[in-house]
Amino acid sequence: MLSKGFEVEIYTSTPEGHVVGLSDKVVEALDGFVREPDSRNVEYTTPPCYRYERLLCDLVRPRQRLRQFLKDLGNYTLIPGSTLSLGGSDRFYRSDPANPYHTYIEQTYGTKVVTASVHINIGISDPEILMRACRLIRVEAPLFLALSAASPFLDGAPTGHHSTRWSLFPKTPAHVPLFESHTHFIRWTEAQLVAGTMQNVRHLWSSVRPNGDRRPYNLNRLELRICDLVSDPVALLAITALLEARLLQLIDNPDLDPLVISQLPSHSRAEDLLEITDKNELAAAHASLDATLYHWQTGAAIATRDWVEALYDEVWETAKKAGFSCFLLPIKKILREGNEAQRWLDLYRQETSVEAVMQHAIQELIDQENVLQDQLCQPLVA
Repeated sequence: MLSKGFEVEIYTSTPEGHVVGLSDKVVEALDGFVREPDSRNVEYTTPPCYRYERLLCDLVRPRQRLRQFLKDLGNYTLIPGSTLSLGGSDRFYRSDPANPYHTYIEQTYGTKVVTASVHINIGISDPEILMRACRLIRVEAPLFLALSAASPFLDGAPTGHHSTRWSLFPKTPAHVPLFESHTHFIRWTEAQLVAGTMQNVRHLWSSVRPNGDRRPYNLNRLELRICDLVSDPVALLAITALLEARLLQLIDNPDLDPLVISQLPSHSRAEDLLEITDKNELAAAHASLDATLYHWQTGAAIATRDWVEALYDEVWETAKKAGFSCFLLPIKKILREGNEAQRWLDLYRQETSVEAVMQHAIQELIDQENVLQDQLCQPLVA
């Protein structure tokens, strides 16, 4: 098994679902939480570990600590979703007015970046295997977006997208190649920093990127950045298990590389793969599991659900041999019942109120965490 960890961004809000900027108070009071450029969400990071049972507790316990702090602070809570569902996208609320990088972000992107998401990090120490992993997961990232979509609303209304976050998010730089080697990644990054298309080594906002302690030189993990905030920890572990099993496949099979086995024309393969992937990302952001995508291997159209099911079947034995296939099972439930965006839109058609939907989602998140805390984690120490 590979090491795994999460960077989780989440909004603080009132029980009615109105997002409130409290990150300065949270970061001052609680270890393990950090600011985002806008004060309305905070981020916590889980330590890398191998076992899914431990990951579940690492996801739940910080949120329980945060939830208790918000309760003590006032009548505040946590709200699911990856966009400002009930309003507030007209203004940026700076969490650190003196930070020049935050100034650049606000002036360049505005509230398009005031989103919540989860970044999944998987440990891979060999830089060339890591580059191959980034190539494969880059072209399959739309599948993970489709499973995780959770932002169908913005400013109190449906937007027509299942992942409004990814449909609006300013992918930066505008063109990111499929890195052919670690050397290619180093030279490309250095060139972006000189050109100013990246302000620093963190300013690479693509669906997936190599990460490490001293980018771009020392790398040790793949970071999948495309997923919306997956509120249900069990569903997030299932998505992570699908990703890990796919990466274990790749490690065992060096030929599992889009630049090697894609049937697209060899003379333009790299750019053709990027063009297909960009279209797939937009399609998945719009219709998630109901989208029609184009397979990187053949270029043929394929229903998203069919592709996810095929991938699930393909990696099942790998996950079983590694001892974590049981954590894959909730993928079937997501395919059957829909992701959060689809379930919320179904509820919206009944309630006709975004506010009612988000209040339902807030309570559902509380109930999920309480059940998991009681069943799987040690009680919190007061």
